Amino acid sequence: MAIVVNNPEHGFCRDCLSVQTSAAPRCVKCGSPRIVRHEELYVLHLAHIDCDAFYAAVEKRDNPALKDRPVIVGGGKRGVVSTACYIARIHGVRSAMPMFKALEACPEAVVIKPDMEKYVRVGREVRAMMQALTPLVEPISIDEAFLDLSGTQRLHGRPPALVLGDFARRVERDVGITVSVGLSYCKFLAKVASDLRKPRGFAVIGQAEAVGFLAQQPVTLIWGVGKAFAATLERDGIRTIGQIQKMDEADLLRRYGTMGTRLYRLSRGDDVRQVHPDHDAKSVSAETTFDSDLATMDDLVPVLRALSEKVSARLKRAHIAGRTVVLKLKTQDFKLRTRNRQLADPTRLADRIFQTGLQLLARETDGTRYRLLGIGVGDLSDDGRADPPDLVDEGSRKRAMAEGAMDVLREKFGRAAVETGYTFGKGRNAHPRDDVDRD
Repeated sequence: MAIVVNNPEHGFCRDCLSVQTSAAPRCVKCGSPRIVRHEELYVLHLAHIDCDAFYAAVEKRDNPALKDRPVIVGGGKRGVVSTACYIARIHGVRSAMPMFKALEACPEAVVIKPDMEKYVRVGREVRAMMQALTPLVEPISIDEAFLDLSGTQRLHGRPPALVLGDFARRVERDVGITVSVGLSYCKFLAKVASDLRKPRGFAVIGQAEAVGFLAQQPVTLIWGVGKAFAATLERDGIRTIGQIQKMDEADLLRRYGTMGTRLYRLSRGDDVRQVHPDHDAKSVSAETTFDSDLATMDDLVPVLRALSEKVSARLKRAHIAGRTVVLKLKTQDFKLRTRNRQLADPTRLADRIFQTGLQLLARETDGTRYRLLGIGVGDLSDDGRADPPDLVDEGSRKRAMAEGAMDVLREKFGRAAVETGYTFGKGRNAHPRDDVDRD
């Protein structure tokens, strides 16, 4: 059946993908109410896909007994919420909420510690399905990405909207989780659209309606307007995007610097950013939230070593290295400290990451009690020039060789096969989390 462009009655059914040629509220073929209609539906090609409550969805998939129960994925009562399922969200649980507050809001919730290796596997499976649609896939995190499907209609034999509808169906059927799709003409509004109808959403924001739609939205919808900047705008009497639309660009630039230019353009739906499939990670890190606050080197050093080994393992698997080591600490009153040091050469070795982090940590063990410790590396590159021989530290070569031998044993027998003196007996007071930063 031919698809008529710019006819709002000509949508499609998200359950059976049949084209709809009337304004009937249900699919003429299968009776489903999940119909997508929009005047620009078949001419838009830029999408944002976001997995729904990703970590919790994977856990529910793997344990059907959790299907109708509130699930929180996070680290212990002193940790924070990584993801909450939609049942838990009804009770007020939100990502990044302290766990004790989440359990106060939803005491019947099932709390599951994050299994990052499993989530990464599932995320890669979904990513591979995206890349089968178009080579222009820009990952934003483990569970979301931008896609540009321009020029793919001849390949797939149907417009991008139907390709995306089929993709969402296949993810649900083959992977066992759900996704929400936002379709628009630019990245900013595609991301906004994907949040409009969660979960299992499919929302469209066209170019003709963009300015009018945005005028009704709060300023916090604009990328980069966080709590602090929103408070600044509030003090200036600016609460809605519509107010920004009425302002002069020069005035916004004078008031807010380069952020003023962003406000001016995005408030009008003007976003010329392209989808970049080579948007690589800028840092690799791992961190731990403790069950009780720690203050001494005796307590913190084993955790630092274990985290350094996790970061090193991820670097080696990805064949990358980093020149900047970053130490992250969070005090018992939630104040964040970050310290960094640039190395002469990129590294992927746990020993160099640990030794550098150890020097940074020593300066911070002044009696302050910490609830979180993290270590990571930035300024990433391929590992072709990583870790040349150190002519000053003669023991570095021996430690690097020992680390290589440990890697071989762990690859064959598992990570628990070999422990260092630093990490033996670790882990009873911590909940680890891995991070790959991509912004």
